[in-house]
Amino acid sequence: MIKKIFNKTILTGFFFITAFFLSCSDDFVKVSPEYSIDSENYFNSPDDYYMALVASYDLLQTTYANAILGEIASDNTLCGGESPTDVIGWQQVDDMIHTPTNSNLKDIWNWMFAGVQRTNYFMEFQDKINFDGKEQMIGEVRFLRAYYYFELVKWFGPVPLKVDKRFQLGDETSIPRSPVGDVFTQIEADLIYASEVLSVNPPEVGRATKGAAQSLLGKAYLYQNKFTEAANVLQQVINSGVYSLATNYNDMWEMEGENGPESVFEVQYTDIEGAGFGCLQCSEGNIAVGFSGVRGYEGPLFSPGFSFNVPVQKAVDAFEPGDLRLGVTILDIVAWADTMDAAYTTGNEHTGYFNRKYLPRKRTPEAQNDLNLTNPNNYRAIRYADVLLMAAEALNRGGIDDTRAQDYLNLVRRRAFGDTNHDVTLTGAALTDAIWHERHVELMGEGHRFFDLVRTGKAANEIEGFVTGRHELFPIPVEEINFSNENWIQNSGY
Repeated sequence: MIKKIFNKTILTGFFFITAFFLSCSDDFVKVSPEYSIDSENYFNSPDDYYMALVASYDLLQTTYANAILGEIASDNTLCGGESPTDVIGWQQVDDMIHTPTNSNLKDIWNWMFAGVQRTNYFMEFQDKINFDGKEQMIGEVRFLRAYYYFELVKWFGPVPLKVDKRFQLGDETSIPRSPVGDVFTQIEADLIYASEVLSVNPPEVGRATKGAAQSLLGKAYLYQNKFTEAANVLQQVINSGVYSLATNYNDMWEMEGENGPESVFEVQYTDIEGAGFGCLQCSEGNIAVGFSGVRGYEGPLFSPGFSFNVPVQKAVDAFEPGDLRLGVTILDIVAWADTMDAAYTTGNEHTGYFNRKYLPRKRTPEAQNDLNLTNPNNYRAIRYADVLLMAAEALNRGGIDDTRAQDYLNLVRRRAFGDTNHDVTLTGAALTDAIWHERHVELMGEGHRFFDLVRTGKAANEIEGFVTGRHELFPIPVEEINFSNENWIQNSGY
């Protein structure tokens, strides 16, 4: 299994992220020197561009925070943890009482803009030299920039937009928060370019492909209710024949199932290089996995964790009788312990359920000794099942083709139930509800639920404490508002 490993320093603060690319190692790239981001002697060789490309990918690993908090914010899970004050920023989001001083939301802002900054650094010097393969690298960088900006616009709405130039000190008082539509226009432009130049198969496992760019473009269209555009580009992914649903839903979540036929884009993690609580973003592992683990666990298959992100009974009840995904998605710890002779302790808001897809598994002998903070579980950022369900939604909501929408929905359901007896024959609004239900159970535990509820207007009915007109977006960190000399206006309700 190929993993990419980065020794990194994530420099936080929107206007303080212009310092260093640090050394990278192992299969994706082997780099030993340090380079200053302001070096006049950089981008003089293909290797320099390659290292800058790797540094652009590096920030993907911090999206563990986006994934776990996207679940905690939704109706799928409670925050959990050791106590009601354990990771207080997550607890506040769970209770919908978060404010602009929330440090965990600030992390998402900082880290996603750090990703934007690194991609813009590459693009600023894209024409300095020519070499074979540069167009492929530019396509990957533009995919990554779109990925980071898409996360930012999902979480925060209007954000400062700068293209092909690094943000500099002083920009905060002169560059406004661009309207959401303008940010999406840039996301679309980056992904259209990437989809035209990227190869169908990645140069190395974990790097972006044509299908990844098309799928993210389709998602960006869907978030804007551009149903015809979404249906067209997602249909291209389906017609490509590159992807297929994994035969066994369970196997997909184990190490052997990573980067499989259903994977459109995965964030690569490893358990070799870790970090501590003082710098979680420095880890090469999936931090969300350790945080979601069963507290005090002793037994087979899994490793212990910190009992965050615990599913609620409502999430369990969302699955229909006979749905094979239930036992793969949610671990019933009482039943598991009785059957497997396992032991565990309980934490805050214990429900008896855990997010099984991203529970920590037993680690390799070479794993970093870091209280199980560094886990090798890749994050399945875009799966083919998601592509099928997005295509079905676009076809249905756009009034384009309900029959085709049924076909794509039923492909997902046939795997879930192992038969054709649960096929859906609904049309119109009833089919829309069926597709949204399927997204709920198929993608549960993967960080999409909150944003699906917001974009479909259902959040206030499903999420306790959600206030319409406020909680659709998260607050801009107060420091950023202050730095801008109030050039940026805080999101409504905060």
